Amino acid sequence: MLPGFNPDPSVCRVGDDYYLVTSSFVWFPGIPVYHSKDLVNWELIGHGITRSSQADFTGLKDKDGIWAVTIRHHDGLFYLITTCSGCGGNFYITAKDPAGPWSDPVWLKDAPGIDPSLFWDTDGKCYYTGNTWDFKKSWPGQCAIWGQELDLSQKKLVGERKILTYGHANNASYTESPHLYKIKDKYLLLTAEGGTDTYHSVTAHHSETVMGTYTSDKINPVLSHRQLGKEYPIQAVGHADIVQTQNGDWWGVALGKRLVGKETPLSRETFLCKVAFEEGTPVFNPGYGRVLNEQERPNLSWTPVKPVLGRDDFEGKVLGLKWYFIRTPKENNYEFSKGSLMLKLKPETADSLVSPSLIIQKIKHHNFSAITKLNFSTKKGNEQAGIILYRNSESYYMLLKEKAGIVLIKKDNGKKEIVAKMPHTGSDVYLGVVADGLKLSFSAGSSENSMQPVGGVQDINVLSDSPVNKFNGTGVGMYATANSAKSSNGAAFDWFEYKTL
Repeated sequence: MLPGFNPDPSVCRVGDDYYLVTSSFVWFPGIPVYHSKDLVNWELIGHGITRSSQADFTGLKDKDGIWAVTIRHHDGLFYLITTCSGCGGNFYITAKDPAGPWSDPVWLKDAPGIDPSLFWDTDGKCYYTGNTWDFKKSWPGQCAIWGQELDLSQKKLVGERKILTYGHANNASYTESPHLYKIKDKYLLLTAEGGTDTYHSVTAHHSETVMGTYTSDKINPVLSHRQLGKEYPIQAVGHADIVQTQNGDWWGVALGKRLVGKETPLSRETFLCKVAFEEGTPVFNPGYGRVLNEQERPNLSWTPVKPVLGRDDFEGKVLGLKWYFIRTPKENNYEFSKGSLMLKLKPETADSLVSPSLIIQKIKHHNFSAITKLNFSTKKGNEQAGIILYRNSESYYMLLKEKAGIVLIKKDNGKKEIVAKMPHTGSDVYLGVVADGLKLSFSAGSSENSMQPVGGVQDINVLSDSPVNKFNGTGVGMYATANSAKSSNGAAFDWFEYKTL
């Protein structure tokens, strides 16, 4: 449904409109906000974090930052509540228009753990649910889901705090991602369990009162692929949220990972499931009980959205919503000049935990090509500019123009090496990469028709999920650096094109 780097989905409906958010970690702007009329066609309409004053990701590892956002709407106001891992804890922001702008954060000081969510009961009271692991554990990986009233006028938690569940069994691990719903006068608590990889799952819990006691559903987990084996094509399904359509039907969104061979180069994506209730139990895709490769679509009017242009000619003065920086920029590192995007050469590099001159978009396909026309010249050996495939500061590929020509650089699990070099004269150069499943091929040349291979076939597992490549996803885009030195030079990207193959 939402391919590429889109984990931890949360969804809500306002009238005939649906809004969905996903985790963004240290990508900036943070918290992408999507809109749909039919739960299938989604358009990126804005971001929750657009100002450096809202959140600072400087110094954070790529797996930290914005985790597990929940979106809700109440009394004409949209709420985004989330965890800023390593950068302040749990907060919420509000907006009348989900496209933004969003407010400055309201930090909840007495809210331990991660994965916060909000629920309004029929009496108008707002309740906070979240996860915590700060207690004496009875088994490995034990976590708790807790709840408490949130007084929005005082902007703080009030009243008694209660543990709602430790999970569906006495060995449940990493219970997190709580979402509360009231359905037919009873309360449903959905949670995730098992960690975010192979044993991820969704479990359901029921109560007569909002603060419990909650009883585990008899068929738990209500959604999981862990019982299908490690070679099933969709892995790690969990972290679900559900929404009722204006027609009364229920649908769920959940994260999952698509295998290519044994790799997951696109990391965690968002999937759609039909949901039916049987005696209070949410049944995901009745008759199947799993996320499907081909899914029946909702009984809603088919509403395609404007397609995202694959080619950016940089003729305007504003970057498209699909473009991101890594970590919070401290200064503007680009400008539009004569129909090109001029990227400044800064001392910062892709290896550092700051915001380098790096602008990327999400890779959404297993088979794609990316190509750019670059105008760049330098007489200094430290200055470089070109294309980057970025997973994190420890894992990437770069195809760069430098003083002596073209260089292909790989960093795999922290080990950085020069893969190949190619001579090139002249300031103009075309740089490209093609992905074919697990294979990457890089090329460069003085024109699109004369591009030559650089470095032979490379393996995309450098960018796929691993103990180093965790949680976030992969992007492709433009990069420039002076490698720890000051520079007044710039790299002019005439255009950039990404397309599926």
